[in-house]
Amino acid sequence: MKAIVVSDQAVGTAGMTLVERPEPAAAGNDVVVEVHASGFTPGELTWPSAWVDRLGRDRTPSIPGHELAGVVSALGYGTAGLSVGQRVFGLTDWTRDGTLAEYAAVEARNLAPLPGDVDFTVGASLPISGLTAWQGLFVHGRVESGQSILVHGAAGGVGSMVTQLAREAGAYIIGSGRAADRQTAFDFGAQEFVDLENDSLKEVGEVDLVFDVIGGDIGKQSAGLIRAGGTLVTIAGPPEARPADGRAIDFVVEADRAQLGEIVRRARDGRLRTVIGNVSTLDDAVAAFNRTERAKGKTIIRVRP
Repeated sequence: MKAIVVSDQAVGTAGMTLVERPEPAAAGNDVVVEVHASGFTPGELTWPSAWVDRLGRDRTPSIPGHELAGVVSALGYGTAGLSVGQRVFGLTDWTRDGTLAEYAAVEARNLAPLPGDVDFTVGASLPISGLTAWQGLFVHGRVESGQSILVHGAAGGVGSMVTQLAREAGAYIIGSGRAADRQTAFDFGAQEFVDLENDSLKEVGEVDLVFDVIGGDIGKQSAGLIRAGGTLVTIAGPPEARPADGRAIDFVVEADRAQLGEIVRRARDGRLRTVIGNVSTLDDAVAAFNRTERAKGKTIIRVRP
């Protein structure tokens, strides 16, 4: 099968190559997915899991990518809940070969059914951003109707999902980002906007929840905005500052079939829009991830027509 592999952590995406690899076999509780579309996060090549297995052993050359949508082509021993020929999407294990390939072996529990009226390209764009937003808001942030939420990067992949889900839940949304992102943040449901290049975060006042995707000085300033009993949720690593009278939680997103089902249901109904940028073929994937201009939206690799 065709696959993209990486072998040198020092060169990042520039070290991607398109090669022929054997098709994977389905171990116990696995399925093999015929990949139709794949998502890739450029930052994942900085994660140790891109280069080693669960025991810390080198696993290069490794296949990157953790989001996929496709069709189940084989079942491993003991696999339940899915069937051959079923359309699925999901988030693969961090320490195994990934989804930038024609086939991928995935733990069945990491996948959910993909409705027939949801395109594979959309399905592959949902898992990381959608699950991150869902878990940050509802699992860790415990968001409630009527609460005020400051969403950093409200026009981006994760932030736009947070904004839409929180607005649906009845929260009041203050988005942040660059000045050029203002209208996009409003389009996704933000009711106020903070230009991080020109406005002061102090002007926001107290909020119940901050969803931080930036970290650094923005994360530190955000901790001071949390009202008593509120929560700072971040995916930017351990927070450098904590609320005086609240919680601070950093987390790594996990696959969850039920949550994937909630997310794709909203996408199918038009209640949740994903930010898709460039769509490329597997043959053009290396060039797609090494573009000189800044990419807008998530790059999706359409593995099959």
